[in-house]
Amino acid sequence: MEARIKSPASPDVVTAVQHLYKAIHAGGVDKHLLSLIHLRVSQINGCSPCIFATIQSAKQAGETEERLHNVVAWRETPFYTDEERAALALTEAATRLQDGAAGVTDEIWDAAAGHFSEEQLGAITLEIATTNFFNRINRTVREQAGKAW
Repeated sequence: MEARIKSPASPDVVTAVQHLYKAIHAGGVDKHLLSLIHLRVSQINGCSPCIFATIQSAKQAGETEERLHNVVAWRETPFYTDEERAALALTEAATRLQDGAAGVTDEIWDAAAGHFSEEQLGAITLEIATTNFFNRINRTVREQAGKAW
């Protein structure tokens, strides 16, 4: 399968996204958790280039193979903290917004809010939304796995 276009974004869009990521990373959330969030959203959306790039960069940043390979089944594994589990539950609820889905319930939000400050919740929410943004672009243009941006 070939990508439909070479680059879906102009230099201005790339600059804007870089500023957005700078704000996300300034939000006080551990970089490993941000990678797990990005990976989980991308798994849900079936975005192979984001899955590939996230695993590559997370491994370079010191994340373990064990945690990366099991984030798809985080509820059934002992590899994640309560804080990470709350963030992953929020991630899934905010990503799965299809018709009839409950979305982010008060219970899910309150569990996350019990572990994270308002600034951190903002960063997590932006990471979830930005990943969904990229996943949709990549799926639309048929971006291929195997390269990291």
